[in-house]
Amino acid sequence: MILAFIISLIYSEYDQAAFLISAGINITLGGLIVYLTRKVNKDIGRKEGYIIVSSVWIVFSFFGSLPYVISGAIPNFTNAFFETMSGFTTTGSSILADIESLPHGILFWRSITQWLGGMGIIVLSLAILPVFGIGGMQLYTAEVPGPTPDKISPRIRQTAKTLWVIYLGFTVTEALLLWVGGMSVFDAVCHSFTTMATGGFSTKQASIAHWSSPFIHYVIVVFMFFAGTNFTLSYLAIQGKFKRVFKDEELKYYGFFILVFTAIVFTGLLITSQLGVEKSFRDALFQVVSIITTTGYATADYLTWAPILTIIIFVLFFFGGSAGSTGGGMKIMRIVLLLKNSYYELRRMVHPHAIIPVKFNNHSVDAKIVTNVLAFFMFYFAIFGASTVIFTLIEPDMESAMGAVATSLGNIGPGIGNVGPADNFLHIKPLGKWFLSFLMLLGRLELFTVLVLFSPSFWKE
Repeated sequence: MILAFIISLIYSEYDQAAFLISAGINITLGGLIVYLTRKVNKDIGRKEGYIIVSSVWIVFSFFGSLPYVISGAIPNFTNAFFETMSGFTTTGSSILADIESLPHGILFWRSITQWLGGMGIIVLSLAILPVFGIGGMQLYTAEVPGPTPDKISPRIRQTAKTLWVIYLGFTVTEALLLWVGGMSVFDAVCHSFTTMATGGFSTKQASIAHWSSPFIHYVIVVFMFFAGTNFTLSYLAIQGKFKRVFKDEELKYYGFFILVFTAIVFTGLLITSQLGVEKSFRDALFQVVSIITTTGYATADYLTWAPILTIIIFVLFFFGGSAGSTGGGMKIMRIVLLLKNSYYELRRMVHPHAIIPVKFNNHSVDAKIVTNVLAFFMFYFAIFGASTVIFTLIEPDMESAMGAVATSLGNIGPGIGNVGPADNFLHIKPLGKWFLSFLMLLGRLELFTVLVLFSPSFWKE
């Protein structure tokens, strides 16, 4: 908030006081809590871990809403909380109908909420959630001794420090390239924040379509791809271990899905539109990467494309980036494990006495992880179906309800129907916005992290 205040000073705009007051409230309450709990036992077990991980995003979103409300940029608290939750969860859904009219400090704060949320998700997925046996990252973690501060803290701190360096390096590099490509320094920085977070907030109402530069579009595509890749691989690449990077099975499937769906959409645009070869390819590649990585930027309104292409884009809502990335959704790794297990199940039916384990990166996957993945898919689609039905009671349009629920649960941003890339979420009723905010949190924290809190046995043990 102090950084956003400095931006407000630079541009001499009306939101300066809002950031000072908001920062003051945070410092006062935060300092008071630290003081009052200075003698409390800080051992963190599984139960505390689940509660902390789930509540952090809610607390951050509550206090992160203050600059919007106090400045009057978003005077309605429900709208402000929705925008902030969308920021910290890197969803990118917005209630703003005239983004360019907002002061630079507010736009900077809006972008940095996504950047901070994106880094938080990486640290959670690679350093914290595996300690509690959730998040689907068990395949990538080495031996973690146990959830006690004296054992975990040094490991998490070192991991977090390394991840921050990589994350910051990508962000600075992209900002420089976007500036060279014709964006202002402010726009370049804000878009590098929201690209690396796979968040999708833009400083322009038209999103990336505001810029017609192919260079800017392709730069953002490259960094969306990096942001949707497991950051463990980025670390290995920096160490020069390219052989391990290119052997990674999830990366191969991630690239394969992008190539296949881009080719399909590109062919469809060539047949059904008059865009030309390069523009068709660029729009197809940009939108496929944007949706798969759950960034949610737009260079075109895919709802105006041929219906079959819109359906394909909607199918991509259920993919997501790689595990250990800033991307949301179900994650490529889970999809690969589901496909492999389904295929091997057919083989087991033909050869009932054969032992055919599911393998990932040439290692046998523990049966518990496969079960976890199957349970995740069951919960994901059950929640999607039930939430869509519930949301139709708030917003009767079924197509828009499916789009709003899918994009919130997958942390994507734009949906279909009247919440597509050319529209926003302002017209959604207040109850609907609170419901979608909960789905954003649920999707961002891998379902189980939040759902376990609703289990009676969790509170009894």
